[in-house]
Amino acid sequence: MAKVTLIAHTPDPEKLVAASAKLCYSPATIEDLMDGLDEEKTTGFLQMLSDFGHQSPIEHISFTFGIEEVSRTLLAQITRHRIASFSVQSQRYVKEKQFSFVTPPQIAADPQASELYQQAMRSAHEQYLQLTDILQKKNFEQLIAEGVDEKRARSMAEKRAIEDARFVLPNACDTKMILTMNARSLLNFFQLRCCNRAQWEIRDVATQMLHLVQPIAPTIFAKAGPGCLRGPCPEGKMTCGKMEQVRAEFLKKNSRC
Repeated sequence: MAKVTLIAHTPDPEKLVAASAKLCYSPATIEDLMDGLDEEKTTGFLQMLSDFGHQSPIEHISFTFGIEEVSRTLLAQITRHRIASFSVQSQRYVKEKQFSFVTPPQIAADPQASELYQQAMRSAHEQYLQLTDILQKKNFEQLIAEGVDEKRARSMAEKRAIEDARFVLPNACDTKMILTMNARSLLNFFQLRCCNRAQWEIRDVATQMLHLVQPIAPTIFAKAGPGCLRGPCPEGKMTCGKMEQVRAEFLKKNSRC
């Protein structure tokens, strides 16, 4: 299972959003925006925003997560959420010496499938290491011939080798990243990726992220989750058919936060 950590967030996020909303609907000066914004008034402003569907003020707050033990398959999906910032461990600069990888639960549960999968991972890693050795030797010899000193040549040769050897690594290869999103992007992310129809790995990551931000901004994320929490299933004919079960599960968890 993925490991998700909340690294940082905007301080006093709900009060900041309320102040931003107050500016839109009152003659208050910037200096006076925070005045009188106690918990009750802050909640009132946030509920008004929700009723109006006015979401731009919540873009002022952001959350930064550390995400580990996830696959390159997940990386390809999560970076489709373009209103976000990503820093990802690079296979160009970090050699896959131990080669950790993610095993899908369906494969792990079947002994025959699991053994075949493990063989494929071992084979990919062996080929990666072999390719790295071949390319590194060739690059080193070329750099030395060009007059590069030995220490620098060895470092450059390995970097150039793993840059191309990584092409044999599978999507299962694990990675880690730091991800930052504003609250509006997070609400959209949760709507799409907490859904039962989302791929299992990104659904797990999204659900962990949701449960980390809810205690920090409980009013903003009170109804966060898959689209069916707030109305009919948006998937139409592609629905999972388990809306009542999903609603009960998320609303129960949300109430604990």
